[in-house]
Amino acid sequence: MTEETASRTTAWAAALAGVLAGTAGLAVAELVAAVVAPGASTLFAGGAAVIDAAPPWLKDFAVESFGTADKAVLLGSMGVVLALGAAAAGLLELRRPPWGAGLFGLVGIVGALIAILRPDATATWAVPSLVGVATSILVLRLAIRRLRLRPAPDAPEDAAGMDRRGFLLVAGAAAGTTVLALAGARLLSAGATAVKAARETLRLPAPRTLAPPAPADPPIAGLTPYVTPTADFYRIDTALRIPQLDPADWSLRVHGMVDAPFTLTWDELLALPLEEHHATLACVSNEVGGDLIGNALWLGHPIRNLLERARPRAGADMVLSRSSDGFTAGTPLEVLRDPARASLLAIGMNGAPLPVIHGFPARLVVPGLYGYVSATKWVTSLKVTTFAEDQGYWTPRGWSALGPIKVQSRIDVPRGPVSAGAVTVAGVAWAQHTGIGGVEVRADSGAWVPTRLADTVGPDTWRQWSVSLPLDRGEHTLEVRATDAEGRVQTDAKAPPAPDGATGWHRVSVVAR
Repeated sequence: MTEETASRTTAWAAALAGVLAGTAGLAVAELVAAVVAPGASTLFAGGAAVIDAAPPWLKDFAVESFGTADKAVLLGSMGVVLALGAAAAGLLELRRPPWGAGLFGLVGIVGALIAILRPDATATWAVPSLVGVATSILVLRLAIRRLRLRPAPDAPEDAAGMDRRGFLLVAGAAAGTTVLALAGARLLSAGATAVKAARETLRLPAPRTLAPPAPADPPIAGLTPYVTPTADFYRIDTALRIPQLDPADWSLRVHGMVDAPFTLTWDELLALPLEEHHATLACVSNEVGGDLIGNALWLGHPIRNLLERARPRAGADMVLSRSSDGFTAGTPLEVLRDPARASLLAIGMNGAPLPVIHGFPARLVVPGLYGYVSATKWVTSLKVTTFAEDQGYWTPRGWSALGPIKVQSRIDVPRGPVSAGAVTVAGVAWAQHTGIGGVEVRADSGAWVPTRLADTVGPDTWRQWSVSLPLDRGEHTLEVRATDAEGRVQTDAKAPPAPDGATGWHRVSVVAR
């Protein structure tokens, strides 16, 4: 082996040593976080900080490009960046010690600071990052020591070699540490197992107020069903690690500008009169024609009753709801107190307990407002306050403080080639809490044609619609627009989701053969 080849091999081995050291450190940090607090995880605390710091345009890009896979993409991207940084640390430690170990140390200190600055964090949240980085430095120095060029016992004075066997032993030990630490972290994360068991054994109380039966779906292939199956319901939130809340330990604090603050336990919530309501929820990041929207049957207790019990003081105009992971949403107090609006502290979805990813054990459901100002999952606090005093999570990041849902419509079918002649065009339209009064469709900028609206249980849900249009052979552009129950026509003015929801008509191109 020439000196150049040996040097190149050693460099690759040093980079590998850095990656192995970094991976072992992260795994040990996960193990320690499982003991200290799941939120103290170096990786997840760092990811949450990235989400917090992301500007609105980047959030829009991530949701538009990756949809509900945005968190997996973020974690994967972070993994790639960390791996490259760890490889660089390995090369630095080989060529300019102790700069590689110093780079790891810097990352560990930053990780510890990020962790202790998370909402509801304590000083102990720094421990996982510090223990993890100490592990990384130890592994790195042990590995690099065996890569140092040194004379072989029987070689000439200018010959060089490295302790390959020693390096492989260190590499194997690092890999073994990673596997054992991750396995230990999984075993210690008993909270997820306990929460899963609690949900599976939970029997929801019978509602005092039943929702009307959902209307039958029109027999049109490809048309979105009136009730979105739970497994297909969109999920957009800021939680990289899904909160695991055992109902036995859950409580809701109602406080702030109230005369009678109180704390509601899980058993007390189950004993309250519950109501069923169908309601459509929509994400403010939904593009025109997008699928970040769903309709479900919700079971819960009216939020207005909780507020009446707390007796808000004069001057209050907002309720700041807080999730167990620190997310907050600012909702107009008058909306939550509106007796005509079924705003719920929900515990059930489509006849079953809330799925963990959708907020188990309790979340907010507020018809007519985008989720970023209303649909707090894993909710643990309702603070009666003012818009002048407090802000929800997204408001200081450039989004509107108020988020009323805009009139929108979407074409579901057709989405591919069709046979020329009479073509069925169908989709959904929504203007939650106001309701849809009409939907029109046109082809190739022609005359607007009224559609047939399917039945609905009320103004808080979307409506399915359909119409038959004659299409000649060739390519056609179909457009749809909706009118709400108060006569407001959906605008054609195009606007992005930020700062208060996308606008424009949904258009699709189809080919008739």
